[in-house]
Amino acid sequence: MSIFRAVILGIVQGLTEFLPISSSGHLQLVPWLFDWKDFEGNQDLANAFDIALHIGTLVGAVAYFWSDILRYLRAGVGSLSPANRTNGLSTDARVGWLLIVATIPAGITGVFLEEVLKSDDKIWLTATVLAVFGVVLALADRLRGERKVDSFQLKDALAIGIGQALALQPGVSRSGITITVARILKFDRVNAARLSFLMSLPIIAGAGLFKYVDIGGLNGIPSDMKAAFAAGMIASAITGFLAVWGLLKILAKATFNGFALYRVMAAIGIFIVLFVR
Repeated sequence: MSIFRAVILGIVQGLTEFLPISSSGHLQLVPWLFDWKDFEGNQDLANAFDIALHIGTLVGAVAYFWSDILRYLRAGVGSLSPANRTNGLSTDARVGWLLIVATIPAGITGVFLEEVLKSDDKIWLTATVLAVFGVVLALADRLRGERKVDSFQLKDALAIGIGQALALQPGVSRSGITITVARILKFDRVNAARLSFLMSLPIIAGAGLFKYVDIGGLNGIPSDMKAAFAAGMIASAITGFLAVWGLLKILAKATFNGFALYRVMAAIGIFIVLFVR
């Protein structure tokens, strides 16, 4: 793999992990469109590169949400002491623990179904769900909502967590489906996106750790690919940070309609390519 391709895929991963347009779908589609076969026949190496890109986006998002992470972590750990629970859980402790609860459905689903859902011969399915869930996002975004992250409850964590489990299918989009469910639950656009991003951190970290153990570490990376792996990670970290920052800024004044339209148009383009090839 060249450094150029690694950077391109890193940028794709960083942007699409947090924009509601599906990172797994785009990482499947970009090599398919350009006929890149860097990891053909070496699934372990492909998984290692996937881990590297996800670590990059995780670093970018953690950098942006560092103060929130510390606040929820301190409150959650502090709530383990009975002395700090005399008046029940604080708002920060409740939100912190519920963000963990919300990762359980996707974690369970990922262990059993991820490899089945990531089959490379289902480009048509990726295109289909890209369009379908884009329309669903647009419809959900029409609903009025004024709820903030501080109102996050157990029923919300379970509902959004179940939605997040659907994102294992390329094209659905983790951020897209969690934002959609959050909007249905009456969270406003900015807070729906914040919840989506905060929920993604444990699942990205957990999935990365699981894959790392599954492939037996990164010792199998060829020496001539280490620079490409590093470049991809850096690109995904920078663009991941920018995607989070940019989307939260945009949503203060805009809707998700542009992303929904992009998803539908991208799906149409994919079907045209499938027909022509």
